[in-house]
Amino acid sequence: MSKKHDVVIVGGGFTGLTAAYVLSKQGRSVRVIEADSTVGGLAGTFEFSDGVNLEKFYHHWFNNDVYVPELVKELGMEGDVITLPTRTGMYFNGRMWKLSTPMDLLRFTALSFIDRIRLGLLVFQVRRIKDWRTIEHLSIREWLESLCGKTVYRVVWEPLITSKFSIYAEAVNAVWMWKKLVLRGSTRNDKGGEELAYFQGGFGRLAESMVLAIESTGGEVALGEKVTGIRSDGARIVALNTNHGEVTGSQFLFTPAFPIIANIFDGAVEKSWLERLRRVRYLGNMCLVLRLKQSLSDTYWLNVNDPGFPFVGVIEHTNFDLPENYKGTHIAFLSRYLPVEDPVWSYSDEQYVDFALEHLKRMFPEMDRSWVIEHRVWRAEFAQPVTERNYSQYVPGRETPFENALISTMAQIYPEDRGTNYAIREGRAISKILMNQLDVGLR
Repeated sequence: MSKKHDVVIVGGGFTGLTAAYVLSKQGRSVRVIEADSTVGGLAGTFEFSDGVNLEKFYHHWFNNDVYVPELVKELGMEGDVITLPTRTGMYFNGRMWKLSTPMDLLRFTALSFIDRIRLGLLVFQVRRIKDWRTIEHLSIREWLESLCGKTVYRVVWEPLITSKFSIYAEAVNAVWMWKKLVLRGSTRNDKGGEELAYFQGGFGRLAESMVLAIESTGGEVALGEKVTGIRSDGARIVALNTNHGEVTGSQFLFTPAFPIIANIFDGAVEKSWLERLRRVRYLGNMCLVLRLKQSLSDTYWLNVNDPGFPFVGVIEHTNFDLPENYKGTHIAFLSRYLPVEDPVWSYSDEQYVDFALEHLKRMFPEMDRSWVIEHRVWRAEFAQPVTERNYSQYVPGRETPFENALISTMAQIYPEDRGTNYAIREGRAISKILMNQLDVGLR
């Protein structure tokens, strides 16, 4: 007979790990089931051939985030946090523009002086909105064009939104953009520059520290274990079916993307509920990680606003964290969001590297293929939930058809966008609900 756990958690990302961490500290018997070979979800890490460790997808947090630094401090690792000003920019019309400070904005002559003023005033207009529900029925285009005009939208915002949301660019509601602008506008230092924070060694290292903390209190974290279905008695889930056998529990928490949860529940619940899960659309992400002999530029975050480029941004990580932490090499992430039906999604790794480097050389003509020491291509099928108009009216809640099963995923943190900070927040919140349910069950 397998051990019956108080809580079985599906998914070893930061929501699942945080919930497990909190519950195990309270003396609850917890088992985390993760299909991947590493924990951390989209914040998971990998090793280059010489052992240099790095995230699969670029990560940082903002200096006004609360939940990540709280967790880091609780784990006694606050000395591993670095907070630095960052250099941001835009590639537009064949050249790079710095956009880190208000003065950089004034020098952005790709816009007329009046349009530069309109762009600069946008952050103040955004802050006036206190209730995001008042703009949820609008698309990003409809909302931004009314605030800063069609030219500013065409030059600054449309290329980014199109690169970010691909075929759904006109469907995403204005709340997504509003939240981004509010967040970025509040991360400025006293000189108007942006400050970001990073956990040395990567967020995957933080996730692994959580695993150690969970296991030190008797919890279990199983890797390479995939949930294939459920066994229920009608009202409650009794056990999960996995590729390693059954896992039984009193309470169950599901943290993967909605389509994955729907596949797990398929055949055990009404189709109408599964259709609600599958109503939420997602975009995939292909992230090329380059390890280079030389730096591409002095910019950390370079938005790519020229149409025709196959990535939304070039994030040169070692313009934020020091190259010395990567044996003197330079790290760049090239990020592309796309539907998995896009032909590019099925490119082999080498095909995609050739494809991306061809375009990267257009941006940096001096770059040579010999600069590339190593590379990796990572894919995440459900990287970005698509928050369409009136998203709050159709996104599923935490409840499931079973009284002892809950859902907590990145698609539910709306109006915030996905992020490690909010994953930790949701993990703490859902752990309280699970604790209360366990307490009620003991009476």
